[in-house]
Amino acid sequence: MYVITGITGKVGGVVARTLLSKNLPVRGVMRNAAKAGEWRALGCEVAIAEMDDAGALAEAFKGAKGVFILPPSDFDPAPGFPVACRIIDALVRAIRSAEPEKVVCLSTIGAQASQINLLTQRTLMEKALNGLALPVTFLRPGWFMENCALDVVSASEKGVIQSFLQPLDKAVPMVATADVGKLAASLLQQSWAGKRVVELEGPCRVSPNDIASTFSQILGRPVVAEAVARRAWETLFREQGHQFPSPRMQMIDGFNEGWICFEGAEDERAIGDTRLEEVLRSLLKAGN
Repeated sequence: MYVITGITGKVGGVVARTLLSKNLPVRGVMRNAAKAGEWRALGCEVAIAEMDDAGALAEAFKGAKGVFILPPSDFDPAPGFPVACRIIDALVRAIRSAEPEKVVCLSTIGAQASQINLLTQRTLMEKALNGLALPVTFLRPGWFMENCALDVVSASEKGVIQSFLQPLDKAVPMVATADVGKLAASLLQQSWAGKRVVELEGPCRVSPNDIASTFSQILGRPVVAEAVARRAWETLFREQGHQFPSPRMQMIDGFNEGWICFEGAEDERAIGDTRLEEVLRSLLKAGN
């Protein structure tokens, strides 16, 4: 039995469907019982659990050949990351209680960084899971291509995308969520000892100018990228409802300054095959 948290999301859904396509048993962990019917119809067992409920999670993890951990992200974390810490504590207690054979945890590029930023939530998760006495793989993908969903309306209606990633010609590791899910499903079926890190990026690195150019190619009209001035970030994020914009700003600084990056050996680097054009076409279709 493979247990998948976050099954109703993009990555978790791909993990589950990939395993089901191989006729492997899957138990999906979800918060909302109203979504259970769809997954039961596909052949899944379903467990209802909040991600900070150690008892319910332990019950869901029992008998698992492998558990996929997709910790929810807090996009406006208070100082000290209290929400993430509560979830991490519950997950660690549940895993210790249930004793699955192995764990694959979705982490992130830059989880090794010492500077506090939005991705520190994954740093804390890795540190906690490193203390477990079972095999754990930390899957560290690059920037999700699907983040470009925020650019669809502006690109389509104004021919402009506003970029926090800068300079505009700097390419960074990006990857499609479909490739993240497929690799996670593959990792769950592998055997290994101890702890390891596997890094994942797409077929080529992507700059904001590349994103604009690809939108232009698909739409058949000019689209350009414009840099959002660093001095304007805090005001913009607060206008969007963020109470604690600093971690998000520090994360973007990390990509722009280069200290959020990959660090592993080349033999633990994986390359996805989904190209940016495919993702943007899908986002544009969904936006219409």
